[in-house]
Amino acid sequence: MVAHINTVAFAGIEARPVDVQVQLSAGLPGFTIVGLPDKAVGESRERVRSALAAMGLALPPKRITVNLSPADLPKEGSHFDLPIALGLMAAMDVLDREESAQLLALGELSLDGRISAVPGVLPAALAASALDLTLVCPAQQGGEAAWAGDLAILAAPDLLTLINHLKGSQILSQPQAGVMDEGGTLPDLRDIKGQEMAKRALEIAASGGHNLLMIGPPGSGKSMLASRLPSILPPLDAREALDVSMIASVAGLLDGGAISRRRPFRSPHHSASMPALVGGGARARPGEISLAHMGVLFLDELPEFPRATLESLRQPIETGKAVVSRAMAHVTYPARFQLVAAMNPCRCGHLDDAALACARAPRCAIDYQSKISGPLFDRIDLHIDVPAVSAADLGLPPPAEGSAEVARRVAATRAVQEARFRAMGIDDLRTNAEADGEILDRIATPDEAGCALLNQAIERMRLSARGYHRILRVARTLADMDQAQDVGRGHIAEALSFRRIAPALSSL
Repeated sequence: MVAHINTVAFAGIEARPVDVQVQLSAGLPGFTIVGLPDKAVGESRERVRSALAAMGLALPPKRITVNLSPADLPKEGSHFDLPIALGLMAAMDVLDREESAQLLALGELSLDGRISAVPGVLPAALAASALDLTLVCPAQQGGEAAWAGDLAILAAPDLLTLINHLKGSQILSQPQAGVMDEGGTLPDLRDIKGQEMAKRALEIAASGGHNLLMIGPPGSGKSMLASRLPSILPPLDAREALDVSMIASVAGLLDGGAISRRRPFRSPHHSASMPALVGGGARARPGEISLAHMGVLFLDELPEFPRATLESLRQPIETGKAVVSRAMAHVTYPARFQLVAAMNPCRCGHLDDAALACARAPRCAIDYQSKISGPLFDRIDLHIDVPAVSAADLGLPPPAEGSAEVARRVAATRAVQEARFRAMGIDDLRTNAEADGEILDRIATPDEAGCALLNQAIERMRLSARGYHRILRVARTLADMDQAQDVGRGHIAEALSFRRIAPALSSL
């Protein structure tokens, strides 16, 4: 007879059911795993053999065949160790076969029988809940699995404890959902002296979820401003925290199985490759843009990133998804991130200072900024110049307004947007930056004076249709910050003030 036990294989953050079938048959002793396993799954034979030997169980002198069904779905990772071991013990009549068929297991086995943590427990728990199965997972990840809802969970530290529970001689308690201790405070806006326009742009970006580009000389505070954006963003709600945690779970980044309500902030180095930023690789994994889902992706020294890497961001910025296509796989990861970028005006960084600027100015600035393509430049809502901080500003006392005060205004503005979308019967939009098409026309059509100004700006600034819509989104956010029902001329004017002409056009 064939023993069955359930597990999952991951395609993006989706956990696809896998039926682990174990058969003992007459013939020369052997241990074969079939069903398109990768090298890590193939090595499970030795880990399973040693873990069973640590409990005093020896493999029978028979032909052992393990089939991972469906056979055409690639199987990757070490989490297949535990279901293979449990299926093998069910085939050996150590465990009841009917009870084993009601389990969904994942975990890596150590040689001494301990069950080690593996990526993807949260998506697997959601799959087990949908299939009405009992989840078996490592003990340290029980709190992560508990976020899947009303689900029976066996979080065992080792294989022997798990077997004793299944035999009824020991009881494993139901784990409780874990919440990460945020620990420490985020950098505060009160640390920044001067740069009032940049702070205003940062508040607008946080209020509407808009992309932001800061251009200024070295030491002007661009990185400081970006690092303080998370301190004014509202915390994740329950649905957002679950979505973010599923990505972190697949990437193996959940700390102790606990979930955080703090928005992600990712800041990759400019040497990052395209798979590291977008996702993919030999074994597809989420990239930085997916790890920044519902949070902030900060790209410092933007022109120093490889051109092809930056161009790969264009589609995810528009769609909120990262699609990785390979010959053997087609994987989609969520990537609804807020892009914040910083760059110098030119390679030397001192374009506006005649005493420090290089001899090629201003041509060097056009060449340097042209490394950012027009289409990518067009996808950034807010462009702000961040000038050098003067000695007079540095000598001032810390500003009275810090992140806490700005965060309250941001939360109030976002509440207005969410209430508007709910009243329209739209549940999947949260911020103005996500509105598009007919929805944007309904919420952001300016008054007559605003339309006249916007039409004039389109002609003079040679704005694209995308630039036109992004100005409307920013203007709608400015109106929400003023608690105004309609988008007026003043909101359009301020939105236009944060819009630069692309470097390729400025040289014409």
